[in-house]
Amino acid sequence: MKALLLGDLSPTIKTNQLFAKKETEKLFTDTVSVFQGNDINFVNLECALTDSENAIEKFGPPLKAVFEVADVLAELGVNCCGLSNNHFFDFGKQGVKDTFEALSRAGILYTGFGNNYEDSRKNIVFEKDGEKVAIIAVCEHEYSYALEDRMGSRPYDEYHTIEDIAKAKKENDRVIVIYHGGKELCRYPSPRLHKACHAMVRSGADVVLCQHSHCIGCYESYEGGHILYGQGNFHFVKPDFGVTDEMWNTSLAVKYDTETNEIEFIPFITCDDTDGISVAKGEDKERILAGFEKRNKELQNGEWKAGWHAFCESVKDRYLNVINEGYTESSTERQNARFAHFLDCEAHTDVWRELCPTYNMTNEK
Repeated sequence: MKALLLGDLSPTIKTNQLFAKKETEKLFTDTVSVFQGNDINFVNLECALTDSENAIEKFGPPLKAVFEVADVLAELGVNCCGLSNNHFFDFGKQGVKDTFEALSRAGILYTGFGNNYEDSRKNIVFEKDGEKVAIIAVCEHEYSYALEDRMGSRPYDEYHTIEDIAKAKKENDRVIVIYHGGKELCRYPSPRLHKACHAMVRSGADVVLCQHSHCIGCYESYEGGHILYGQGNFHFVKPDFGVTDEMWNTSLAVKYDTETNEIEFIPFITCDDTDGISVAKGEDKERILAGFEKRNKELQNGEWKAGWHAFCESVKDRYLNVINEGYTESSTERQNARFAHFLDCEAHTDVWRELCPTYNMTNEK
């Protein structure tokens, strides 16, 4: 089978009106051709499709978009949306219900969400000519994830997810894991994420795509599997929270041939003069792929660890402030909640571990 696997899609104030008018060509320009001829066109839908105003309590912006997004995706050829991410539950149960209805009306399948934790652990399987391909969509522990007694996105679990991958590999020819996690705007994996992705491949994953970081990271071929640490945004154009640099505005479309196990990366870029995206060309393409190749080499020679550490140092004040402000005599309820949130989410604790080494890490070697 031919699979096209894409990163985060969330309409913004700039683009929501274009989705409402179903301006597919303006929104996606020449990227439309990339969707053609594939058996699987997968997109991570990082928002609710709802008109609800009842956002959940959280840190960071609640994301939603118009119902017509589903129709636009269907016109593109999208036949599956991943819902395992930290924004899908932003408008609670009503947002979930509305999104399910919009996707179903458009004929789009979805995966990575359930009525509770156990229910969320369901894979979606595509079959053609006797070949079976399973997609497992999981997310780190940040807001949307399912609990034993509450609906939510399928969370990554260091024990269960590994078991789920191994079981899926026994029942299918290929297994694709969509991992929504890693540190936002960091081009390198944490040591924990690096090991986790290796473990997923050893357990049977043929492809592991890390999303959520909103930037292109680095890639490695490992024991016959493909690991991409950071795919970048698919369509998250000009958000109202002011991220405008190239990190945010570039991404990699992943084309995967399940029969040959060959993978291809196609760079996309936000159009400067419109509210759409296009296939990167010329100097843009060369620059994006040169940076990508440089980081791939750093992943092989070990220099990526310095890149990860430098990123952690760049956000040090913010992270130490969360520690300093939490659970003191003068702490507010909001400050305590932020500390608990950082403790809950793997990407945040990865940074803390890098910034706050224990004696065991610093004792003589």
